[in-house]
Amino acid sequence: MSTNIEQAVEARLVAAAPRMSTIPATLHYDRGDPFAVRMSFPAPATLEGVEVYWTFARELLAQGMERAVGDGDVRVRPYGFDRTVVEFHAPEGTAIVHIRTGEMRRFLQRTTDLVPTGDEHLHVDLDQDLADLMRDAC
Repeated sequence: MSTNIEQAVEARLVAAAPRMSTIPATLHYDRGDPFAVRMSFPAPATLEGVEVYWTFARELLAQGMERAVGDGDVRVRPYGFDRTVVEFHAPEGTAIVHIRTGEMRRFLQRTTDLVPTGDEHLHVDLDQDLADLMRDAC
């Protein structure tokens, strides 16, 4: 069984749009970092002209489909019957994207099939994480 999940989604860009109204985005999940998901945007869709990744809590994405959550760089909230809004706040500005809620539900179901909610701690290698932190501190 794979330890990584990637799912392409179509994001409708609402704000801070450089050249396109819909963009291909990809949701990523890695069992080695079980609490987090990543969303990536291709270079043509970004202000910097390079691929951009945002990493945030899987729980934030799951809760944001039901109610507004987040007060930091990433905020998620439902929008109508079939869309979820994800806001990305950076010093350069704010990007707001709409994603079909069904696509996000399918992605999250695949992540929970890999690592059930509540079992994330069983997939964290604390010894390795501590060793990595100590190596980086030297």
